[in-house]
Parts: sequence; structure tokens; C-alpha cells
Amino acid sequence: MGARLWLLIEHEGPWPSHLENSKLPDNIAKLVARALERGIRPQLIRRPGKRTRPRQQGIRVLLGYAVGDAPWLAGGVVAGPDDLDLDALVAGVVPESCILEDEPVFLVCTHAKRNACCARIGLPLARTLANFLPDRVWETSHVGGDRYAANLVCLPHGIFYGSMSQAAAIAAANAYRLGEVILDRYRGRAGIPEPLQAVEHFARAHTGECSVGAVAVESSRSDGDVTEAIVRCGDVRFQVVVEPSAFQAPCGTVCAEKITTYRLVSLDRLAPVLYTTPALS
Repeated sequence: MGARLWLLIEHEGPWPSHLENSKLPDNIAKLVARALERGIRPQLIRRPGKRTRPRQQGIRVLLGYAVGDAPWLAGGVVAGPDDLDLDALVAGVVPESCILEDEPVFLVCTHAKRNACCARIGLPLARTLANFLPDRVWETSHVGGDRYAANLVCLPHGIFYGSMSQAAAIAAANAYRLGEVILDRYRGRAGIPEPLQAVEHFARAHTGECSVGAVAVESSRSDGDVTEAIVRCGDVRFQVVVEPSAFQAPCGTVCAEKITTYRLVSLDRLAPVLYTTPALS
């Protein structure tokens, strides 16, 4: 979940288990390589359902800039991998070959070659969500956290949800279109370390704050496994302390493993700092 820069590449052909080490068509492979060189996260995408759409000339791409308080999403069709200015994306600028999108995009991981559960649970979820939001939903390659299948990613913010049912996915998508998150099954925002995602989650749960941009970790420090952070919720600040714990993966022997999660140690509201200036004489 470390990515804050995203490159989504439409590819209806077979998806290899690992994009960076496997055979893809030359134009797709080169685009993936160019993205990785710049620290951009590449994802293969395709429309849910049957592959009946006619092929278009060029490569359809979507770019996500999930940085700061004003993330954006842009899309376009490029003739070849060298026709997309990825350095512009790194700089936070929309490439000339793309235009800004005014609606979010929802990605559902269906990457069977990485984990069978992603296809088994993700495929029907993607199709249901696509019926609800035509043209805004894509199947995607591995997004991480296969043990949380089905996984949903909301761009441009890079909001992650896991263990999604079809009803939960529709609710989460609806909320995101209104600028909010739903805490149930919320995994956090891309680019934020796991302990700080937990800090944010506990702060949201305590305050009931659901606005996407209203919660931010301002500072943090770790002492061994314990993480202490100062987090802002609206105009209020809290000191939140978390530590790791683990539980068994819920999907049986197919994905049997220990899942690292976090336990709330303490959460304390901080008194506001009052600044005074000496009286003028």
C-alpha cells in the first residue's frame, strides 16, 4: 500500500503473476518498466465481465496522483509507451496526452495468478459494482493484502478496503463519491505506514469523523513495536499509541497465515495550545 503515484494500463490479455518479471506485450512491458523506474505503481486493468469490447488503437491509461489534500485522476489513450510523460506525473502535473477525470475510479483485485481468493471473491464483486457504477469500475492486478480479498481501491485518494462483500463495496463507493470513508472494512490510505493507518482508524472510530481529508497524522515516533502519534481530527488533536497483534487469516487453508494488525494502547485528547503575545506598551 505504499504507492502515491499510480499508472493503470488497460490490458485484456493474460496477466502474469508478477508484472515486473514476466512476459507482457512489448509496449505494455516498456510502460511498466518506465513506471517502476520512477517509483510509480503500475497496475493492469480491464473491464469486468466478458471481453467483447473491440480493441482500440493505442494504449488506454489512467494516472492517479494520490498525494496531499488535492489528489487527481487523469486518463487518455497513447500511441506507445514513449508517448506518455511520466515525469509530469512525478511532478504532480497532468501529462499533455491526458485529461482530468471528474469522477473517481474503483479497482477490484481479481488477480488469480497471485491468489485464488482474489478471483473467486473479486470477480463477482467487480461485476456487481460495475452494474452500479458503469464505466467507473475496473478489475485490476495485484494490489497487496490478498488475505483481505476481496480488495477495493478508491482513486484518486488511494483508499483501500478489504474483505468486501458486494453490499459493502457499493456502500464504500457511494461514500467515497461523497468525500467520505466507511470505517467498516477500511484498510487505510496508500502511502501511509501500517501503524499510522491504524492510528488514523482508531482516531476516526473514536470521533466518528468520516470525511476523507479531515484526519491527518502530524507526527509520530516508534519505540520497538510501539508507535506513538499525534493525529488531527478536524480542529482537535489526539495522542494515539498502538502496538502490533496478530490473528489467523479467515479464508481457511488456501491463504492460511498470520495477519498483522494493531491494538489500541491509549488515545488521549490533547489540550489546545494557546499562544499569547506580550502586551504592547
